[in-house]
Amino acid sequence: MNPVFHYSTTFILDRGYYTECFEQSVTHQQSLRRYIKAIFFVVFGGGLVLFSEANPYAAWFVFALGVLEALALRYQKAWWVTRQMLSREAKSKVELVIDDTQIRTTSFYHKTAVNWDDMSSMIATDKGFLLIHCLGKNYVSNQFLSDQAKQYLSAKLSQ
Repeated sequence: MNPVFHYSTTFILDRGYYTECFEQSVTHQQSLRRYIKAIFFVVFGGGLVLFSEANPYAAWFVFALGVLEALALRYQKAWWVTRQMLSREAKSKVELVIDDTQIRTTSFYHKTAVNWDDMSSMIATDKGFLLIHCLGKNYVSNQFLSDQAKQYLSAKLSQ
């Protein structure tokens, strides 16, 4: 039995795709609360360096860990995109298939199939769709979807 809806396309996992994926799927909270752990390590490590007889290498390590944590939070997007670009999947061709039963992505290194029944929610973003399911999150960019596929996903979103 053929599915009523079937859409298939291919795209390349490049820096632009990863940047869009991060921007559309990660929520940023711009507050001091994000930096509590970094502040703790900097203050604790600084206290160990200045006021303790502890091993100076360990004290400087704790201090440097706090600085590294603060930098990782500040440059979170660049850090994440760079890690993705260094992965073996970067610059590989991905096939995206959307049909009545599931959304499937296939590349040389990775295969994922998520059934519609396993979806807990779907969020329409400015540039695509964020699919939330029992295995995690997936992002589907509008730039790789036809108008029919966008309408189909929008219909699934409203169900």
